[in-house]
Amino acid sequence: MQDSAKKLIMNWSGGKDATLALYYLLNEREFDVCGLLTSVNKEFGRISMHGVRQSLLIRQAAAIGLPLEILEIPGEVSMETYNGLMKSKMLLLKEQGITHAAFGDLFLEDLKMYRTAKLAEEKIEAVFPLWKKDTARTVREFLALGFKAVTVCVDAKYLDDSFVGRLIDEQFLRDLPSNVDPCGENGEFHSFVFDGPLFKSAIEFEIGEKVKRTFESAENTNWNNAFWYCDLVG
Repeated sequence: MQDSAKKLIMNWSGGKDATLALYYLLNEREFDVCGLLTSVNKEFGRISMHGVRQSLLIRQAAAIGLPLEILEIPGEVSMETYNGLMKSKMLLLKEQGITHAAFGDLFLEDLKMYRTAKLAEEKIEAVFPLWKKDTARTVREFLALGFKAVTVCVDAKYLDDSFVGRLIDEQFLRDLPSNVDPCGENGEFHSFVFDGPLFKSAIEFEIGEKVKRTFESAENTNWNNAFWYCDLVG
C-alpha cells in the first residue's frame, strides 16, 4: 500500500457485516486498513453487545492479520460516557494518521447520521462499504465467499434460544421469521465469524451455555431489553 493511501480504521464487532465490509475494503484497496477497533466491556472482558470473549476477539484479529485496537468501556455506561471515550480514542487514532473509519451498516439512516456526525467533529470521514445493499443478497454473498459465522446473541422479542449458538447457513436463513431481517440489521441477531477467505486459519471454539439477559435503560424506554446469549469457549 502506498504511503499516500487514505488510512482507515475498521469498526469491528467480529460479526458477519463488519467482516464482509472489511473484505470489500481490502480487495478494493482504496484505503490502507490500519487495524480493527472494538468496544469491549471491561467488567466482563467481552465484546460489547455481542458478548464474545476478548480472548476469541484477539485470536480472530490475529487470524485476519490486522492490529487490534480495544476501547474499554464500563459495564454500565451512558451515551455521554461512551461518546467521550470514543472521542478520546478517535483523537489518538487521528494522531496516528487515521483519516477514515469504516462500518458494516446497511440501512439504518439514524445510525449512519450519528456515526458520520460524531466522526466529523474530529475531522474523520465515515465509510460504509455495504450501504443500501440488499440484505438477503448480502448475507448470501457472505456465505458464497466461504465465510463461516455462528450467532452469539439474539433479540428475545424476535427469536427464541434455538437461534443462538447456531451456524448461519441457508437453513438458518429459511428458518428466520418473516419479520426478521436476513442480516439482522435491526439488531435481531449478532454473530461471530470464525473462518473464511480473510482468515489464515479457522478459529476453534466450543458452544457453551445459553443464558437470557435483561438490561435496563433509563435513556431509551422503547429499547428491546431481553436477549439470548450463547457463550463461545475456546
